[in-house]
Amino acid sequence: MSDLTIVLRSLQTRAFSSIVVVLLVAVSAGLMLSILSLRSAGERAFERGTGNAHLLVSRDGSPLVSVLNGLFYANAPKAPIDATKLAELRASFPWAMFVPTAIGDSYRGFPVVATDAGFFSSFEPVLGEPWRIAEGRVFDKNFELVLGSAVARETGLRLGAKLTLTHGSGKSREDGGDGSAEHAHEHREYEFTVVGIVAPTGSPHDRALFGTLESSWILHAHDRFEREGASRTVTPADLTDGDRVVTGALLRLPSREASSAPPALVSQYDRLRRDGSITVAIPSNEVARLFGIVKSIDVLFLAMAGATLLSSGVAILLSMINSMSERRRQVAILRVLGASQGRIFWLVLTESTIVGLVGALFGVAICLLVLFVATQWLLGAHGIVIAPEPDARSAVLVAMGTTLLAALAGVVPAVLAYRTSVARGLRPIG
Repeated sequence: MSDLTIVLRSLQTRAFSSIVVVLLVAVSAGLMLSILSLRSAGERAFERGTGNAHLLVSRDGSPLVSVLNGLFYANAPKAPIDATKLAELRASFPWAMFVPTAIGDSYRGFPVVATDAGFFSSFEPVLGEPWRIAEGRVFDKNFELVLGSAVARETGLRLGAKLTLTHGSGKSREDGGDGSAEHAHEHREYEFTVVGIVAPTGSPHDRALFGTLESSWILHAHDRFEREGASRTVTPADLTDGDRVVTGALLRLPSREASSAPPALVSQYDRLRRDGSITVAIPSNEVARLFGIVKSIDVLFLAMAGATLLSSGVAILLSMINSMSERRRQVAILRVLGASQGRIFWLVLTESTIVGLVGALFGVAICLLVLFVATQWLLGAHGIVIAPEPDARSAVLVAMGTTLLAALAGVVPAVLAYRTSVARGLRPIG
């Protein structure tokens, strides 16, 4: 009988306790690997979502909030930029890209981004990856909408579909709601037509709808006329400078195609920052700041995962020590059959190592499950795409560490087995 067969049969005789310990090791290893994978993949996903904008100008409370609202659509920006200020910003530098956006309306909870044609011709949702139209075309007149891929998938809207927008982030009554306070004011006077659907970008823009700025201004001018008691059909000619507001502007400086940080970026950033009426952000820097803050939380989670992993090693140790009273006779019989003390030591050590190795392999499977659930939630809630694949290097290191920890946990039981007396082990039970 081979040593491996002896070890496997020993595990089989203690199947329940062996399975419990393997599952504990698997959960510990899977948790550790999931944290490591989500940390690196999350940072890459946020960096991917900033697109090719060098600067983002808004009137949000801070640069980080500006990026989260303007590019990741966390919330609708509260303070608008008026037409005069927007024109001043546009004329202040020969920008390679100047794309204004107005965010505030929604459809079934999906944000609506009012912008101009430069959003699709100049702005790249992911650096180096321009927009691709999967169906239809880009809007070229008012009351036309282009859908992000996730919006089209989750709502079932196709080309030619008619819909109305909701002011704010409440769900539209078209969602089949119950008319509760969750539903914000709906712009039922103006109907939009779906004219295009963009291909998936793997960014938060997949969960947005895009239309013209003038359409958005007309909607809110209509609301203004209603408040003034002069409700009527609004045309572009009725718009005033007070109506022509935006919530942000995406700026890019002239640069070489491969460069994402031109020499003039710092000087222009500093110049705009001196204007106290606006908030200016470098999106890539704000993402780095965000993950700088998150790193301290990562350390806490990693410490918790490490403690759990250590507890699984203790569980292996206790499980094997508790089984030694049952295994003294087995060890004594093996000794009588010619097994040396060294062989007995290695048999027990091999058993604990196998428990750790199998637990580590199951841990990878648990990690994949956790990543899948996490990525689906992030995609559904925020449109952030994280590939559900653990980092190969991290997986190998965690598996090796788990197996080594299990082997170390088996040293004490192996020593006890090594020192088992043959005569005592063969003594009749009772």
